[in-house]
This record gives sequence, C-alpha cells and structure tokens, in this order.
Amino acid sequence: MVREMSAGPSRRRLAGALTALGGVTLLAACAEDAPQDTWQPAGENAQRIQDLQWWVFAIAGAVGLIVFATIAWVSVRYRDRGQPIPRQTHGRPALEIGLTVLPALILVGVAIPTIGTLMDLSRTSDTECVVNVTGQQWWWEVDYPPQEGCGGFSEPIVTSGQMVIPTGTKVLVRGTSRDVIHSWWIPRLNGKRDMVPGRVQTVRLQADRPGIYAGQCTEFCGLSHANMRMEVVALDPADFETWKANQLADYTAPMEGSLAAAGEQVFISQCATCHQVDGLVNADGVPIIAQPQERVFAGAAPNLTNLTTRNTFAGATWDLLTPTCRDDVWNASPEEFGAAYLAGVSADCLNEVDLREWLRNAPAKKPMYADPEQLGPTDGLNRGMPYLALSEAQIDQIIAYLLERQ
Repeated sequence: MVREMSAGPSRRRLAGALTALGGVTLLAACAEDAPQDTWQPAGENAQRIQDLQWWVFAIAGAVGLIVFATIAWVSVRYRDRGQPIPRQTHGRPALEIGLTVLPALILVGVAIPTIGTLMDLSRTSDTECVVNVTGQQWWWEVDYPPQEGCGGFSEPIVTSGQMVIPTGTKVLVRGTSRDVIHSWWIPRLNGKRDMVPGRVQTVRLQADRPGIYAGQCTEFCGLSHANMRMEVVALDPADFETWKANQLADYTAPMEGSLAAAGEQVFISQCATCHQVDGLVNADGVPIIAQPQERVFAGAAPNLTNLTTRNTFAGATWDLLTPTCRDDVWNASPEEFGAAYLAGVSADCLNEVDLREWLRNAPAKKPMYADPEQLGPTDGLNRGMPYLALSEAQIDQIIAYLLERQ
C-alpha cells in the first residue's frame, strides 16, 4: 500500500515533465526564425518533399491517434480489479490476418509515392549548370568549373561556405569529401546527400526567389561537426552575372604604405601557404600559389579571394556582418536582396569581434584538434587552422587587407 501511494506522485511528476517537454518541443518547432525549416520549401525539389511529407505525416498521425486511443481504452477498460483474464485474440484468424494486412497496405500506400518522389529527386538530366562541392573538416569548398551553363564560366571560380546560384535554374551539385563522410543538406531546397571520399554524389538545387538558404552538415564528422555549416545564395540572373564579374575581376594591390599593404605582407608570410588569393604576387612579381597540402591534413584550405563578398567565414560558422547588417541582408525583399548581398562587407558592417577572436586563436574559437599529437599519425599536419600567434597589430593589418578583398 505504501509503495502504491508513493508511486502515484512519481507518475504524476513524470507525466508533468513529459507534457512540459512536449510543449517546449512543439513551440521550438513553430519558431518563426527557422532558416532551416523543411516546412518552408523554396524550390521545386523541396516542394516535392513537402507535398509528400504532408500526407505521410497525416497518415502517421491518424495511426498514432488510433494506437494511443486503443492503449488508453484498454488500460482503463481492463485495468486489474480482480476480474478474470479477458478473452485473448490468439486463435482468431480473421483478426490476426486483418491486423497483419492493414499495416502492410498502409506501408505499401506510403512506399509507392515515396519511391516515386525519391526517383524524381535523384533525376539530374534536366540540370542547366554544374557546381562542385567538397567537404572536409570542417568546411565546404565550392568551385564552378568552366562551362556554358549558368550564363557561362570562362574561368573557374573557387570559394567556400556560400554557394551562389541564379534563381529559376536547376543546378547540378557534384559532391565528394577529402577526409570522412559529410552530408550536404539545404532543407529549403532539397533533401540530404552524403558526400563520401572517393565518390561523386549528385543533388539538384533550384531556388524560386532570391535569398539566403541555410544548411548544415548532417553526418557526424568529428569534433566541430556542429560548426560545419553552409549557405546557398540565390540571385536574380542579372545579379548573378554581376557576382561572377566581381569574382573574376583582376587583383588590385593595396595602396603602398597603407595599413592594408602591411596586411598583405603579413598575409603572404603567415597565411598564403594555405590560403589562396588569386592574383597575389610576391616582391618579384611571381604569383603566389597556396600549398595547403604542406600544412593541412585534408590538403586544402578556404580560398580567400574576394572574401568580403561573402558574409560568413570559418565554415559559415560565424557571420562577417554585424547582427544589424546581417538582418538587413537576410530580411531584404526579393527585389532588394541582390543589391544588399552584392554590397559585400563594409568596414562599418564588419563583425570584428568574431573575426578578431578567430585570428587570435582559431583552435580555441572552433575546436579542430590543431595539435596532431591528439589524433595520432598525421605526418605532422594540422586538422583545421592552427594557432598563428599573431600580434594585435598584425590582426589590424590583416583585417584592413581582407576588407579590400571584394
């Protein structure tokens, strides 16, 4: 009797806790600021997923209600009151066959349109241009090979963190990985696709209107997996051509004697081994070509050409824009978005707090196992960006230099 009385409040407390947890989960799911919301499709493929999931969730919800209602009714109707054991269903062929056939029919009814949708999502024969993405710990490289699609690319463009595409265009994303399995997912544009070392996986993206569409690596890939993000920026075709022209513009050296010119020299001595800036030359006029394979285990580091034409850094983990300026871009109307994004990052809008913390001590800002001894044999190479021991003066100079890279 004592055990039964003490168990009652415990059950009530557990039920209360579960109810509260369910309420919090429901409210979180309904949050307005949800840039990775699968229920807000912004492209053809994402709309296909939405059309499928609506009625699949409806069927699952109806089945769930029936199951829970049945459990509740049985729990109340047949609770132990000292009565004889109820009649058992075993040995009633009609009921047993019915409870086997009905779930099978439901599963078949869900499977047929699901398979059809998956086949549609995997179709890439109608794509109009190609973008390559490569995952590594813990960022995404994006490169546009020479091609006729997307208005034509006479020269390759290599960037990171943000993929820029024209609206209304079916883009073939060809993805792979340099180290472990990563997973590319832009929820509002399409489903997930694992990027596997040694293989090329494909996924089709298409955005209906201008804007920024956030994504997340969804395959656990190491210590900073949660910090491996990506964004797709959709621009009107005319704005996309402007973006291409900006990316392919000739390199302009900073004014001699300026803070940015000093920053260029610091960049050459401290950063250029790993990070490429197209057009950068040494004192003899010889192009400086990054050799990240000499220092980085993955053999690659983000291309920093025109860095401040993007608005994220470090694997799209942090914004280059201050919160106010970021809101101005993210919340711009479709008509105004192109101009807002193409404006790049100005000195007034630069998020210096996070950028300075990154330059002071990148491994402390984003855990990366920069010490090879923590990972075992890596031939003395770093995973991620190492600690560079830059002085505050050098950081000032590098920031001034990067602000000119747009």
